[in-house]
Amino acid sequence: MTETKTQSPERRAAAAAIHSLRQDLFHDVFDYRPLDPLGTGGPVVRRLPASFRKVVVWFPHLVVGLVALIALLEGVFAANTYSPFGIATLITAFLPAGTLLMTLVRPVLAFWVSIVSTPVVAIVGSDDWPWQPSAFACHLGVLIVVAARTRPRTAAWMWLITLLVGSSLGNMGPGFSNTAPMAVTSAFALLLVAMVQVRREAQHEVTVQRTVTAVERDRRTLLEERTTIARELHDVVAHHMSVVAIQAEAAPYRVENPPPELQQAFVTIRENAVAALTELRRVLGVVRAEDYEAPDAPQPTLAEIDRLLDNVRETGLETEKTVTGAVRVLPQGVELSAYRIVQEALSNTLRHAPGATAKVEIGYVLGGLGVRVVNGPARGLVKPSPGAGHGITGMRERVAMLNGEMTAGATEDGGYEVAVFLPVQAERAEAGEGA
Repeated sequence: MTETKTQSPERRAAAAAIHSLRQDLFHDVFDYRPLDPLGTGGPVVRRLPASFRKVVVWFPHLVVGLVALIALLEGVFAANTYSPFGIATLITAFLPAGTLLMTLVRPVLAFWVSIVSTPVVAIVGSDDWPWQPSAFACHLGVLIVVAARTRPRTAAWMWLITLLVGSSLGNMGPGFSNTAPMAVTSAFALLLVAMVQVRREAQHEVTVQRTVTAVERDRRTLLEERTTIARELHDVVAHHMSVVAIQAEAAPYRVENPPPELQQAFVTIRENAVAALTELRRVLGVVRAEDYEAPDAPQPTLAEIDRLLDNVRETGLETEKTVTGAVRVLPQGVELSAYRIVQEALSNTLRHAPGATAKVEIGYVLGGLGVRVVNGPARGLVKPSPGAGHGITGMRERVAMLNGEMTAGATEDGGYEVAVFLPVQAERAEAGEGA
């Protein structure tokens, strides 16, 4: 029987720290990761002219290159005092500047090259110990660029390693050590970079959450709208199925001495109608909310459009109705959807264009029904109410359910237009008239 040994919290913390160090600074050291240009969608870049924007996106690269050039020139001038353009110039000037430029393509490798080259540059140089001015600026630049390209935990490890190397070299140096200035300066710089990174990650998380929330809200609204449509159409379908059942039950009594086959056919029709009606109510009960109450009044049709417009006019919205074509009774599903579309379009006008005028056009054509609602721009002192566009989503659902077509968008004068066509077959229209 083996005993399971549990590690102490201290050992687990140390193991986690070593693992994070290995993951941040030893894993994929030689990876080629070129620094991408800035995006053009930032709050500052997108306001610049297009020609100037092409240069600004390379701003980080230009800054790194400029710092490397200044450090290179300073190292060259310092080396010329005792070794003009010799090996000292190559080590004390070109090596730190090249290491800083390396951060643009291989950031983690650039940090280790800067750390390893620190004692070499310190021994060859003759100014400060262990970082002469050019090496000091380049190593600080390496820390900042690598920290900006990785994560805050990596910045903490780089600062600790820099402090360890600087302290070790300071104890072996000839005199004054600038490890303390490097530690303080790099700490402030890395802290600033970490704060920017944390803020950027927080903004990214907020954006992601807002996107997910908006998608979920739209999906929930879509499902709620579909449920509402299903509830409304239940009354329409239930009415027709009830009529079929009643007519099938009464039909044998209208014929003298009907044959048994005909009686059995009417019985089968009635049983199927009742079974379909029962199944329809059962399915509707699944999507119906617990607090939903069936409407007492019948579902509205286009015959009640005038009453709807009168109610809207009482709220202050001037409306005008135009009807073209031969007015006829259409299937109840088409009439209900057309009524709801007009109702929602006028409600959107009240919310988003207060003080505007609206025109409602209903056209009866051979192949179906056309509905068009147009409103002008907002007028007056009342501000439009914000909205998420769920009304348009509901309209599209109703139109798609009937295999219709819909367009919605702003007009040239600043208003809004909703145009819908609902197809109606000839036999369906005749059935609607017969109902």
